[in-house]
Amino acid sequence: MQTILGSGGIIAIELAKALTAYTNNIRLVSRNPKKVNENDMLMQADLLNKNAIYNAIKGSSVVYVTIGFPYSTKIWKENWPTFIRYVIKSCETYSCKLVFFDNIYMYDANYLNGMTEETPINPPSKKGKVRAEIADMIMDAVEKGRLTALIARCADYYGPGIERNGMLREMVFKNFAVGKKANWLSSVNYKHSLTYTPDAGKATALLGNTEDAYNQVWHLPTASNALTAKEWIVTIAQHMKVVPKYQVASKFIVRIMGLFIPIMREMPEMMYQYDRDYIFNSSKFEKRFNFKPTPYINGIKEIVKNDFS
Repeated sequence: MQTILGSGGIIAIELAKALTAYTNNIRLVSRNPKKVNENDMLMQADLLNKNAIYNAIKGSSVVYVTIGFPYSTKIWKENWPTFIRYVIKSCETYSCKLVFFDNIYMYDANYLNGMTEETPINPPSKKGKVRAEIADMIMDAVEKGRLTALIARCADYYGPGIERNGMLREMVFKNFAVGKKANWLSSVNYKHSLTYTPDAGKATALLGNTEDAYNQVWHLPTASNALTAKEWIVTIAQHMKVVPKYQVASKFIVRIMGLFIPIMREMPEMMYQYDRDYIFNSSKFEKRFNFKPTPYINGIKEIVKNDFS
């Protein structure tokens, strides 16, 4: 049995698809789980409840954590450490391997231009501090021999699929689709890597089913020739056959928007990711598994064909 905790998001969906190459026993766990594959087993659970987590993990050989809590520093501080503590203890109890799907928030802001698995950990945001804390919890349990686990890190992501599929969809694709200008943060002149979600799903499944991949950090496969934000906008506009109009929000504007839009209150501390080059290096994974990430132009074409044609 291989189990996905937090099965509703796009990464979990792509992971569930990919896991069929390795097992027919897939358990999807969330508040409202839905089948991805015909034979998926569904378990409804509150994943902040200790007993529910134990029950969800029991009988699993590999547990994948892809849950996403609401994008709020307050909620992250309250929920993430408690959740991860329960997951680690449950995996220890039932001798399950753990695969944790992570982001790059814990990395030092001065080292975003060429991020690798060795990039210094020095989180510049409150959310980043939470991510660093839970990653430390996992790797500390690994170092003490209590847990077999790996961390799979992803850049910002994009891909086909209507729901919750990254900031590029929200700020560019969806706006162009309804005749609006694209939005971006800080500046359109910096390069920005994005991981293609089908690649992320396939790679996470592959890592989870590779014995010697455990007890280390991996960057998930991401195309190396990162585009600037303006290049992303112009290329997407060309394939959607619209004029590439856009507007850029400064940190000041985002703070003003936060007075009226709750989610925007969470954004100012994260805008450092948009005022410099954001380049994600996945060569460790690509060399180990001979995996070629999907080129950006192919990803854009697939999204337009599937979701906006």
